Formats: sequence, structure tokens, C-alpha cells
Amino acid sequence: QVQLVESGGGLVQPGGSLRLSCTASGFTGTGYTFKDYAMNWYRQAPGKERDLVAGNSREGITVYIDSVRGRFTLSRDNAQNTAYLQMSILKPEDTAVYYCNIRRDGNQFWGRGTQVTVST
Repeated sequence: QVQLVESGGGLVQPGGSLRLSCTASGFTGTGYTFKDYAMNWYRQAPGKERDLVAGNSREGITVYIDSVRGRFTLSRDNAQNTAYLQMSILKPEDTAVYYCNIRRDGNQFWGRGTQVTVST
């Protein structure tokens, strides 16, 4: 069973930085590895829906929502089955639970999320 575990969240002041990690496991016997999946970061603020923040396709194309473009960077280390979300110039409105997600051919997997709080 494929599992995703996020880490790196925490409390940070406005203008600060955090790097989130998403480590995947459980690919044995599936016929696929981490590199075979599109990888996405989502976030869910209190009382709001879970929204896509950044996504990386299997072909290596990365997209960001407008509000984080230029501040957040998605990267992945397929050899380590790990993806990252480097977040800089953080704003209070970035406060949310951040989830990693991988998907392929209609199948998708989610992590349990990591809390990011941007506050003084």
C-alpha cells in the first residue's frame, strides 16, 4: 500500500520560510515507482476547501497557483521517493494544513497533512 508522509510544518513569522517534505513508500509490487506519478501539494485552511497549491507532472512540468508563484518552489527527488515544497516570504493567508498527493491513471494517494501557521 502506497503511503505518503508529510513533515516540516510549524509556526513561522510572516516573511519567514519553511520547507515541507513528502516521503512516499509502499511501491513494491505495484509496478510503479515515485517518478511514475504526478505529484501535487494541496492546502486546506480552516473552514475552506482543499485547494491545489502546486503540481508537478510526470513529464516534469510544474504549475503554481497565482498567490504562491514566485514564493513557493516544488521539487522532487525521485531516487529518494521524496518531494519538497520550499515556501518563502510566507504570509498569514498561507496558514493551512498542507497535504501531498500523487496520482496516476485515476488512482491517487494522500498524506495526512502537516500544519503550517504563519503568525506573529
